[in-house]
Order: sequence, then C-alpha cells, then structure tokens
Amino acid sequence: MGFTEEIGKRRTFGIISHPDAGKTTLTEKLLLFGGAIQEAGAVKSNKIKKGATSDFMEIERQRGISVATSVLAFNYRDKKINILDTPGHKDFAEDTFRTLTAVDSVIVVIDVAKGVEEQTEKLVEVCRMRNIPMLVFINKLDREGKDAFDLMDEVEQKLGLTVTPLSYPIGMGYDFQGIYNIWEKNINLFSGDSRKNIEETIAFDDLNNPQLDEIVGAAPAEKLREELELISEVYPPFDREQYLAGKQQPVFFGSALNNFGVRELLDCFIDIAPPPRPKDSDTRTVEPEEDKFSGFVFKIHANMDPKHRDRIAFVKIVSGVFERNKPYLHVRNKKKLKFSSPNAFFAEKKEIVDISYPGDIVGLHDTGNFKIGDTLTEGEDMSFKGIPNFSPEHFRYINNADPMKSKQLEKGIDQLMDEGVAQLFTLELNNRKVIGTVGALQYEVIQYRLEHEYGAKCSYENFPAYKACWIKPEDPKNEEFAEFKRIKQKFLAKDKQGQLVFLADSEFSIQMAQQKYPSVKLHFTSEF
Repeated sequence: MGFTEEIGKRRTFGIISHPDAGKTTLTEKLLLFGGAIQEAGAVKSNKIKKGATSDFMEIERQRGISVATSVLAFNYRDKKINILDTPGHKDFAEDTFRTLTAVDSVIVVIDVAKGVEEQTEKLVEVCRMRNIPMLVFINKLDREGKDAFDLMDEVEQKLGLTVTPLSYPIGMGYDFQGIYNIWEKNINLFSGDSRKNIEETIAFDDLNNPQLDEIVGAAPAEKLREELELISEVYPPFDREQYLAGKQQPVFFGSALNNFGVRELLDCFIDIAPPPRPKDSDTRTVEPEEDKFSGFVFKIHANMDPKHRDRIAFVKIVSGVFERNKPYLHVRNKKKLKFSSPNAFFAEKKEIVDISYPGDIVGLHDTGNFKIGDTLTEGEDMSFKGIPNFSPEHFRYINNADPMKSKQLEKGIDQLMDEGVAQLFTLELNNRKVIGTVGALQYEVIQYRLEHEYGAKCSYENFPAYKACWIKPEDPKNEEFAEFKRIKQKFLAKDKQGQLVFLADSEFSIQMAQQKYPSVKLHFTSEF
C-alpha cells in the first residue's frame, strides 16, 4: 500500500467532556467495536469490576477518574484509528489542552441530563480557536433528561456551535425506544442489553410507511415524523466541507454504557472525519504528504511500567515516515538521536513498531532528552507552534519530608515537571522551590507518585501567589527593568527553562506593574 493511501487511512481524534459525561465509557465501547477488547470495563471505583482499559495508572483506578491522557489504537473497517482519551476533571485541564494540539478532530460528549457543563465550554473554546472539526455525542439517553431540541439549542448557545443532527431519539428516558439514524436512513431499536451487535437495525427510508406505527407504536411514530420534519426545516443539511472547516457540528444521540448508538457514531465518523491535517511550524506549514519526517512531543509520561523506571515521550507524526533505528534531529538540542524500540500504544500495552505514518502517535523511550513541545525532523531546523505552558493558579512550597531521600525527591520532581504535570519555580531570593498547578488535585497526584514511583516523601506549605506571569522586557538593559527587578525581588522566580517569572500576589499587583513599568511585558503563557 502506498504512502498516500496509508495517510488516508488514519483518523486521529480526542474525546473531550466534563467529568462523568461518559467519555472513558465511550472510548471502551469504540474499542469493543474495533475488536480491540472483548469486554468493556467500568470506570467507577469498585475493586471487583474490571477497570477501564484507558485508565491504567493506580491512582486512576482508586479514584474512578482519568488523570492522564491515554493513547489507544485499533483498526476498524479498513481504517487505522488513534484515540486520545483525555481527563475531564478541570484540575488536569492542561494535559487535555496540550493533547488537543495532536488531534485532527474531536468528539464532544454531553450528558443528556446535565447538558453543557463548564469544563466542556472551556475545551470546546480551545477547539474553536484551532478550527478543529467537532462531532457531538449526546450520551445517557436511557436516563431521564432534557428534550432533544432543548439540548441542541443549549449546545448552539453555550458552545457557539452550528449543529445538525445526524441521528434522533425515539422517546427519552423510560420511553426510550431507539434512534432514527438520519445519516444511514434506518431505525435502531433499543433492547437495553449492552453486549455488542444486539440491537435490531431496520432500514427505513420512508417515514410515512405505516409499518413505523407497528414497530414503535402510533403516538411515538407520529411524534417522530413531526420532529424530523421540524429538523429538516430548522437545521441546515450536513455539509462535510463546513464540518471540516470547523463551522458545522453533526450531533449523534446514544447511550455509551448500553453500547447504543456507538456503532452509528463510529461508522459515520470514519466516513466524514479528516485524515491527518497540515500543521504550522515557526517557518512554514508542514503538509502530511511531504517525504521528509517531522513530528513533535505533546506529552511525556514517566514510569508507565513502574518496574522499569521508564519515561516515554509521545510523538505525533506530522509528515513523512518515522522509521525505527534511523537518526533524526532533535531541533532544540541540535543532536541526532536514534530510537531502537519505538512503541505503538494500546493503553499500557505497548508494541514495538518498525514504521509509522502521519497521524500516528509513537512512544519513544526517553532518558531525559525531551521536553513537551520538542520537534524532531530529518534535518530541517524548524519547531512546531502552539504547545504552551499555561499560567498556574495554585502555588505551594515543596519541602522534603525525608532528608535521607533528597536525591530521589529531586529526580522525581525533575521528571514529573518534564511531564508537564505541574510547573516548578525557583525563587530568586532564597532558591526555595515552588510548585504551580492548574488544579489543586494535582498536588495529591504529585505526592502519591513521588512516594510510590520514586520512594520520596514531600510536604507542602502555602505560597501566597495569584498567578504566574512570564516576563519579557523590551530592553533588558534599561533602568525601568532594573527597578522592576529590585522592587519585585521577592516575587521573582525562574521556571525550569530559566525564564524569569513574576509570581504576582493579586490581580491588583499585575495591573499596577503593567501601569508602572510599561516596557516590561507580562505574559500568561510561556509561549510568546
């Protein structure tokens, strides 16, 4: 098979939502259809049940939430599908934002009872900024929830999307009978059994056919006809070009837990979703069909296998072919590196691959060479854009709770910060270390992982900061900058890359600093 056909087969997408909308459950069911697993696991914290495949860290199994993005690949109907299952919890949002730089499209999961929630709004905004094609899956239809039209209105108003339904529920909650699939023109009857391929699918292109009354009953049939007529008047017909441009979002209804409506979603998704897309670098736009390899690191995970103390850098391939044992240029370090065992993923299971194509995610064993955002090429000096660090909102001093283990603590903090779990700031005044995170739950994760993966104990003390601002003076030699450094001395720190950061104690002090020292520019992301 040729290079272009291989690219055309790839579909790389992320699944995003508010916690508990059913994201990980949907991932499990997609894997079930891909034949990748035989039995789907549940995410809830219950020792007896089989854990979800994509939640493989010990702490995820205990809490019943996803803490880190996991990568899963499988084949379905002649297509190679790469799913990135992201954490929904807002305390892990930074991992999710970075993952969105590596996907070509996104499925947004919405709970039928709760509708659009806060975290979904933030994530969809990131997708909208980047024009990522989105497909909406309204989940948990077997529960009582909001009316289908109300939900679609809410999605349009709160998320600013232009929706067009490609399937529609027949009844809802206790009266839920199935789904009319507008895309394939058929009816799926719901039996409430969650094993795969059990629902009955009846081809039905003429809704005026009296048979419909026999199948679902006269009143529901009449209601379905009226609502579908309304849909054709209110919503625009599906237009793939608009969808790919991020201007129209198809909507599917279903129940992931009962495995209902998931096959329809997957079948339509692989027909309409984009193959790997071009990506901007600091010098030019890189097309997937180019012969020369390029890719970037969007995530680093330490200790995926606790027995082996390994670190894996996740690389999204943007163009060309990645081959095992071939030397590639690490652009930031200006070093050539070879990889003897690149991995493809299936949650924590890994397989060594000899060759990978654009759209694929490859795991490279890392001994500390990589940082998030690093670019690999066949020799061209360029870096991919758009993988920032965000300004943390929680700050704490980190102290060593076991003086005998200071080396382990240092190594642990160093590696976890490279993963992008949190950010480390070293105060200029006394060299004390401050950890900044986007969410408070991250501190527990760091403490847990330092103890269980590195054998080091730490304790925290509050550090009174409101936000981290990266500093970029217009002229590092002018007096204004020198005065700024003198006055703000106790609030200044260096980040892990050695960039100067102002740890402001309030919104007011940021405003005052901007007024008083106009030539000292403050930024809320590290990429400027």
